Amino acid sequence: MKILIIEDEPGIKSFLQQGLQEEGFDCLIAETGTIGLQLAQNENPDLILLDWMLPELNGLELCKKFRKENSSTPIIFLTAKDTVEETIAGLQNGANDFIKKPFHFQELLERINVQLRSKQANIISLGKIKINEQSREVFKDEKLIQLTVKEFDLLLFLLKNKNKVCERKEILKAVWDINFEYDSGVIDVYINALRKKMAFTKEENYIQTIRGVGYMAKI
Repeated sequence: MKILIIEDEPGIKSFLQQGLQEEGFDCLIAETGTIGLQLAQNENPDLILLDWMLPELNGLELCKKFRKENSSTPIIFLTAKDTVEETIAGLQNGANDFIKKPFHFQELLERINVQLRSKQANIISLGKIKINEQSREVFKDEKLIQLTVKEFDLLLFLLKNKNKVCERKEILKAVWDINFEYDSGVIDVYINALRKKMAFTKEENYIQTIRGVGYMAKI
């Protein structure tokens, strides 16, 4: 698990990095809001620890900008601010949790684990593919893949039924809500589009064709 620490106070930054690495986390460090936003966008961290008061771009604005393109990565604010108005502002702009400075490391660690467990509950994976069902995001090799609504629904259905042969009529009913005789060639069109967008190699035969029957998601 990769945690991005966006904190400009040297003592807190060092304390967090050392403690989290001892717990087995990989840590990325940013000392300004601008660098923090860039790392959040480019490095796909599993969780972000975000200071409220930062140089260049404050934590609230960073959170707001990041949430416009990523709705699933948990964000925990580390802050001396504790008024109701400030807490509401943080939550409204995408924060998942707050912890007030100074804090005990074990309390922070438990809050981190709660957020990561919640995130993992929404993740369905197969090989190098990860789907976040709640945020409707798809990743391959940690890279975000842009899919249409039906492409996402089709991939999600196959992965929810991985290692099981999905018949064409099942797929039409689940993805297109079609319960009558219909040309199932539409499925082939979308499968081909998925394979192309996901850039599967010959070794990554994750969506297998079961001739005369349908498709199966399998490693």
